[in-house]
Amino acid sequence: MRFTLRQLEYFVAAGEAGSVTLAAARMSISPPSISAAIAYLEADLGIQLFIRHHARGLSLTPVGEDFLRNAKALLHHAEELQTIASELSNDVAGTLAVGCMVTLYPHVVPALVHAFRARHPQAQVRVVAADQASLFGRLRRGEIAVAITYDLEIPDDLRFEPLARLPPYAFFSVDHRFANRKSLQLAELADEPLIMLDLPVSRDYFMSLFLQSGLRPHIEAEFEQLELIRSLVARGGCYGLANVRPKSHASLDGGLLSYVSLDGEPTALTAGIATLGSYRQTRTSVAFQELCRQLVENGKLPGAE
Repeated sequence: MRFTLRQLEYFVAAGEAGSVTLAAARMSISPPSISAAIAYLEADLGIQLFIRHHARGLSLTPVGEDFLRNAKALLHHAEELQTIASELSNDVAGTLAVGCMVTLYPHVVPALVHAFRARHPQAQVRVVAADQASLFGRLRRGEIAVAITYDLEIPDDLRFEPLARLPPYAFFSVDHRFANRKSLQLAELADEPLIMLDLPVSRDYFMSLFLQSGLRPHIEAEFEQLELIRSLVARGGCYGLANVRPKSHASLDGGLLSYVSLDGEPTALTAGIATLGSYRQTRTSVAFQELCRQLVENGKLPGAE
């Protein structure tokens, strides 16, 4: 083999980013290093991997798409070999690929990664944020060993260990007429304009809260990014629904929010650890899961109220 794993990593970064500049930023290297790796691979293999678009980045050729898929698989197997080698030396080391539900990501990942690096300096954790359906797919394909997610529609081939129970709540701008309430009935919200979190599985869960009570929400808009919803709600006029209460009551653009509980014991979500039942967990993966259990003390997430 005349090309290196590093060159494959640079190619994969460019293929996923669709841009040499963006790939270089994500890899913390110079753009010429990415370009040189791509040029070497194309010359060495005798194939064209990308179509270059002036001022519009890169697009993969059909051959490039096939090569990208196989390159990612090869890099994943190389990481597995490194992990297996570290296990033979009884060390928690190597690279561990973890997935996290996008709405949980900012509340648990910073504390987990920081604590894991401090405890196991020879190991590295690579964490990807995704929706529920994407996490399940990544677990089945072996792209991640562990997923931190909710107990929503867990399929039979996955194992789920519950860690924290998270009841739903509503959030409003601080000048909303409901902002100072301690709790609300869902019926009081049915006619209020709702900005819905539009993620696979998550959207069905929030809809079910109303449908179980014979209600239908008044959906004003739908977005996939919870932080965008928080910013829009903080400007007034609408409300949002979520399960994790951030320690901060401010949106990313500085607006202030009020969190209000829902009466009637609506169906709560449970955050926990999902793994593939048939997947052989490495010593590094086992150590990471144990840290998850330790940081979620008394059912409370490290970055949430």
